[in-house]
This record gives sequence, structure tokens and C-alpha cells, in this order.
Amino acid sequence: MSHHYSIRNLLNLKEENVFFAEEFLTEELVKGLKCKVFHATLTYQPEACYACGHVFDPTIIKHGFKTSLIRIPNISGFYAYLKLRKQRYFCRHCQSTFTLNTTIVEKNCFISNATKLAIAIQAKEKISEKDIAKQHNVSHSTVNRMMESFYEYYKPNFNYLPAHLCFDEFKSVKSAAGAMSFIFCDSNTGQIVDIVEDRRLHVLKSYFLQYSREARNAVQTIVIDMYGPYISLIKELFPNAEIILDKFHLVQLFSRALNKTRIRLMNQDNKNYSKLKNYWKLLLKERSKVNQTHYHYHRSFRKQMREVDIINYLLNLHPELKGSYELYHTVQYGIKHRNFNLLKQALEESETNVSNYMKTAMKTFKKHMNYIENTLKYNYTNGVLEGINNKIKVIKRIAFGYKCFYHFKNRILISQNLVHIKKA
Repeated sequence: MSHHYSIRNLLNLKEENVFFAEEFLTEELVKGLKCKVFHATLTYQPEACYACGHVFDPTIIKHGFKTSLIRIPNISGFYAYLKLRKQRYFCRHCQSTFTLNTTIVEKNCFISNATKLAIAIQAKEKISEKDIAKQHNVSHSTVNRMMESFYEYYKPNFNYLPAHLCFDEFKSVKSAAGAMSFIFCDSNTGQIVDIVEDRRLHVLKSYFLQYSREARNAVQTIVIDMYGPYISLIKELFPNAEIILDKFHLVQLFSRALNKTRIRLMNQDNKNYSKLKNYWKLLLKERSKVNQTHYHYHRSFRKQMREVDIINYLLNLHPELKGSYELYHTVQYGIKHRNFNLLKQALEESETNVSNYMKTAMKTFKKHMNYIENTLKYNYTNGVLEGINNKIKVIKRIAFGYKCFYHFKNRILISQNLVHIKKA
């Protein structure tokens, strides 16, 4: 086995016409950085002249070499280059010269195909494009080009929609038409169906009208938050779909109302200000998880107390806080245990002893009562989509933001394995 084969195998080069010198490896400074440089020669007999197509014969003669410094994947933590002497030929038939082609690198390019592929694959990871560029010793614009050229353009199937969908939004980029972009996925698999630049109603109507009537009629359930335009959109374009309100947003509606109640009363009660401020988490803690047996020292009270004692003390300060607390936990319990009758009863019996914030939440709750019944009837939530949105935020934060929505969308789809590397 020759050393040429061994080195080609080490560098993962498929080109069999590359031959390495005896002193095939040196350390050199390239752009001020110490790099590993492999020295090789590309030579073989072409079938014909590249310029005129004349079949190879004695009129085509060797005409020296052209040396290229090609960026290849890193070796042992060092940037690596291949200094390749490519054989040149002169064709007496057309009086032109040409340089031999190779599968290592494209014509007029100095970044190897293996490096480009490594960049494209690394784009799937949660890492900034600037860091990818630094790792491969290329420019940021090169990373952008590799992502756009290696991956196929994503096109949704406008003749099909999953039977169960989740709708949500995330904060978009500055260049986008709207402040928030729309995203929806399959409730069962969690696979993104598509991302739309703007979540406003007229934009979403135009987008979903691209789908066939049969595809839209096949949708059975759609999980949303309480964003009004989504409800209008579903009623108009998805006639057979049941609207489900996400459980998290329903509980959050009342938890925020309880918190606002506590803050307002806290600012009015100087004596108990620190107690209402420090123990806000206890008021939101699920009742079944509140400690009722173990005593611990609490600095605000200057004595040992159980969690249940602290909650009782805070609730006895203000009737509004107590009523709001009871309503919040009743709603939380009813949603968790799918008890729709308990929710309706709690809303009817809590009209007088709760804060104005809670009354506003109750009004919103009653407005969507039919959809809340679906929430308790079906097992679908927006949890899977919230997880995707969290990943989107991480991608955006690591990159310190994006200028172009198209590029941002493409990076999201790549990270979710929704677009595939083009076949050679």
C-alpha cells in the first residue's frame, strides 16, 4: 500500500490522481495562522481538450503546473490546506491552455467540497454562523452561501395538511413585515408544517388559501392561544376544525391576574410589603404540593413556620386576595382534572369577592367557554410548539439576531431537519 493511498484515506480524498511528495507535510503561516499544509500533484491524461473537445493526441502537450492553496477540513485542531500542483496542457489544435479538473474542489474555487459539506452539516447545530466560519477559517458570507446552495428550497405541500395542528407565533426579525412571525406544526409529530413571515389576519388568509379546500377541510383540531385573529381565521377557512385553547395560556391568564392583585395590595400595605413580595411563589404553588408538616425559619416573620401558615397569613390580610387565590386554584384544579362543570361553577360563584383583574380574566374565560370545553375534551396542547419556539429563540440569541427573515427561516428549517442536503 503506497503512502499516496494512506494520505488520501487520511484526508478523505476520493481523487485517485493526486500524488503526494516525499515531504508531503509542512507547517506554514497562512493569513498569520500556523497551519498544516499538504503538498500534492494532480496529473492524469485527459480524454480531450477542455476548450475545443479535440480528442487527446500528440497535439495536446503538457504545459507546466498551476498551484492552488485549497482549504480542507481541520487536522488535529489545526487549520489545514492542500497545496495542489495541477497539471496544465496546451492544445495545438485550438491554441489554448487548460488545467486539469478534480473532484476535490470546484473550478475557480479554493475551498474544498469536503469543507463546504462540513459547514452545511454543522448549520444543523445550535451554533452561530460566525463561529462556524471561525472553526473552518472561512468568511461569514461563505457560510451563508453554503447554507443556501447545499440545502434544497423548502416547499410545503399545498394539497395536504395534518388532521391536528398547533398555531403559535414568535418574535421576528426587523426586516420582516410584521413584528411577529407565524409558525404551525403537526400536533401529533411536532413537525413544523411551515413558517409565515407575518401573523396578521389578511396575510394568514392569503397564505392558507393556497391550500386546497380538501386539505383544509381535513383538519379536525387546531390548538391556539387566545389571539382573536386565529379564531376568525379558523372559522372562515377550516370549517371542520375544533378550536382548542392551550391549557398553559388558560392557567397563565388567572396566574397573571392573581399576581397583579397581589402587587396592587402589596403597594398599599407598607407593613406587609416584604411578606407579600417575598412569598409570591407560594401563592401560585399547587395546593397539593404546599408543605403542611415541616417548619422552617422565615426571615420576614422571624420565626419558624410551615408554608401553609404563610399562605393563610397572606390570605387573611385582604379578602380580595383570598377570593382571587381560591378562584385561581379552583381553575387550575379544574383544568388539570378536566372538570368542566367545576370551572363553570367557580366562575358563577366568584363574581363578588375577587379583584378587578380576576373579573377581567373571568370575562375572557367566559367568552371562550366553548373552546375551553374542547381543551378539556382533547389531549392536544401547544407544548410541542412552545419547545420549538424556545429553540428558535436560542438560535436567534446565539447569532445576536438576524437581518433577513428568509435566512432566519432557512436556519430554523435546517435545525429541524425539514430541508435536506441536495443530492450530487
